[in-house]
Amino acid sequence: MKKILLSLFVVALTTGVNAQVETPQPSPAAKIEQKVGLTDVSVEYSRPGIKGRTIFGDLVPYGKMWRTGANKNTIITFSDDVTIDGKTLKKGSYAIFTKPSANSWEVFFYTDTNNWGTPKEWDAKKVALSTTVKVEKMPMSIESFTVTIDDLSNSGAALGILWENVYAGIKFTVPTDKTVSDNITKIMSGPGAADYYASASYYLEEGKDINKAKEWIEKAVDMSKDKPRFWYLRKQSLIYAKAGDKKGAIKAAKASLMHAEKAGNAGYVKMNKASLKEWGA
Repeated sequence: MKKILLSLFVVALTTGVNAQVETPQPSPAAKIEQKVGLTDVSVEYSRPGIKGRTIFGDLVPYGKMWRTGANKNTIITFSDDVTIDGKTLKKGSYAIFTKPSANSWEVFFYTDTNNWGTPKEWDAKKVALSTTVKVEKMPMSIESFTVTIDDLSNSGAALGILWENVYAGIKFTVPTDKTVSDNITKIMSGPGAADYYASASYYLEEGKDINKAKEWIEKAVDMSKDKPRFWYLRKQSLIYAKAGDKKGAIKAAKASLMHAEKAGNAGYVKMNKASLKEWGA
């Protein structure tokens, strides 16, 4: 009986410890996502409220580093390299820290995104980019700390920070024109080595026109001759063998074997040796 009562007590105690009442957070989490040109931009942050307080110059002191929000540091992510104030910020995720003053803010993109608030020890080497922006006074008050991505164009946007009656906008540009121009050049110049390789592989695997597969794999191998790819040569050997060209198959398999050995790819080494043995080489 004592054991049963003890077990029930443990269960009750555990349930009491694990039970949690969910209540609204004082600074709720938020996330915004925006396509700028062809670049994906997202911001994760928390939204404190004014709640009758004076914010800038008081709650957020002038001249001191600020987490730019509440709770964990605000994090921005770019899918491409972007340009801010004429400087390149590599694609990736960054914590946004700011040092406000009455008329301008210093803005820092920090590579360490795992801080709760500002870092205990500031590391200048982790500042990927910094800039200074002028602030604008707004004719109304914004109760909840807000981050926006606005002034959108194909080539850029502005990262907006709004709270109390202050707006700070950090303009950035994205490589839309370069990306589109490169894609146009690539498409207009015709198929690449990978396209020919994929097409030849499909024809081989599906038992389609082997001569066409042979033509395509030859183009793929030729286009990559400056940097031979052992998997291209392996596929060429199999296509040649299927086409009845044993001599060509052996030559391609030997080349594939050589480059696979250089690359340290044991799987392709084994496959090529087995094929060469099968073909009597």
